[in-house]
Amino acid sequence: MVTLKVLTADDWREWRELRLLALTEAPEAFGSTLAEWQGEHDTEQRWRDRLTDVRLNLHAVNGREVLGQVSAYVTDDPGVVELISMYVRPEARGTGAGAALIEGVCEWARSIDARAVTLGVRGTNAPAIARYERSGFVVDANGCRTDCDMSMVRFLTAV
Repeated sequence: MVTLKVLTADDWREWRELRLLALTEAPEAFGSTLAEWQGEHDTEQRWRDRLTDVRLNLHAVNGREVLGQVSAYVTDDPGVVELISMYVRPEARGTGAGAALIEGVCEWARSIDARAVTLGVRGTNAPAIARYERSGFVVDANGCRTDCDMSMVRFLTAV
């Protein structure tokens, strides 16, 4: 059973492990690179700061196994949340982990009265685009991102 865990700075080791795997396994999917997080940049304080500076960080877990992760923050428009750093381990894809992570972000966004969740994705990443579409996202023709070539949005309704 997939559950979500809200991370704090004390969870930096677990976040680091999966983030480095994500940047290794799917470098084209992210705005940052593996090199930016290795070597002299790979410090406990930097990982702690990352988990502190970004408002929401989640892991999808099954028991003690971490299946995936995602982050989100409020944009300059307080009614819009940006979903970032989404990654699910290859062996955990199709287990519901991705859907759970997305719903976790959307639930958090609703709890802070956001009206929409946005994200950027590479137009060539068909599996990710399909996952986001299944979760209610649509292409946002007005979205403009520098690190991804496609913007998507999900408008939230009150629950």
